[in-house]
Amino acid sequence: MPKPPEQKMPESNATVVAVIGIGSMGRPMAARLVNAGLRVLAYDVNAEAAARFCKEVGGEHAANLASVGQQADLIITMLPTSAIVSAVLFDGADNLCAGIARRTVSGARKTPLIVDMSSGVPSQTVAIAEQLSTKGMSIIDAPVSGGVKRAITGELAIMVGGEAGDIDFADPVLRHLGKSIVRTGKLGTGQAMKSLNNMASAAGLLIAVEILMIGSKFGLDPAVMVDVLNVSSGKSNSSESKLKQFVLSRSFGSGFSLDLMVKDLGIAMTVARETHTPSPLAALTGELWGAAQALLGPGQDHTAIARFSELLAKTTLSSGDPH
Repeated sequence: MPKPPEQKMPESNATVVAVIGIGSMGRPMAARLVNAGLRVLAYDVNAEAAARFCKEVGGEHAANLASVGQQADLIITMLPTSAIVSAVLFDGADNLCAGIARRTVSGARKTPLIVDMSSGVPSQTVAIAEQLSTKGMSIIDAPVSGGVKRAITGELAIMVGGEAGDIDFADPVLRHLGKSIVRTGKLGTGQAMKSLNNMASAAGLLIAVEILMIGSKFGLDPAVMVDVLNVSSGKSNSSESKLKQFVLSRSFGSGFSLDLMVKDLGIAMTVARETHTPSPLAALTGELWGAAQALLGPGQDHTAIARFSELLAKTTLSSGDPH
């Protein structure tokens, strides 16, 4: 696969960064870049959302994708699916690559680097890279973990896959967004790691809720159980950061949706199938989360999975009153 010459990001703020997708995650990430003094182009299919961001935070509203391609040196995509990333790049007369082909400005790179920070499907991202390579362009995948709260503070965990030179170019920008930036290997490994991390998280939350219900029916206070877990071998991210905060409090407001969790679990199972890896526990975890999504409906926080488990057990968890 032909690669454009490796280029390093200039030390100045002259590099133009575009953010495509000014949603719940893209907006605070774009704000971090604006506040860092970078020139930021904001684009969203909802033009009102991008215009409102520029009015309230700063940056320049890109009227169309072609104008992004003509100006930006580094283009961040924060979009729902790999299919949408592909459409943004290649579909229609006003696609991103069409603008890049008409590029006349001389910036940090001859052609911009695509940084896909979406939770995408690794094999689809590799296919996108193959199309881009015919145009002398490259892409890295850099999905994030940490949710909206850490996007606001710039403390995201970022998992980056791709060519070393491309990652070097993107690194100064990524450091405005994340506290932990881990190079995972070849293109697609960042997205694979993100989905597998969420599979571990999803399984951990499910089992943690189930053991609280078992203990509750036996007469234990769920809050006391969480305290014990957190000083014992059963400690987990769920016991430390989710059970009291969002489940026992009944707030169910972690900021990461159940719908997105189910999507990421589907990506993890795609990776399992493509690598021919038997994954019975992962498959069961995905099925349970899918059932919860169907029962609870769209728009739920992912910690609301506890309500699904409660319905199965005919138990409601609350501190101080186990039953």
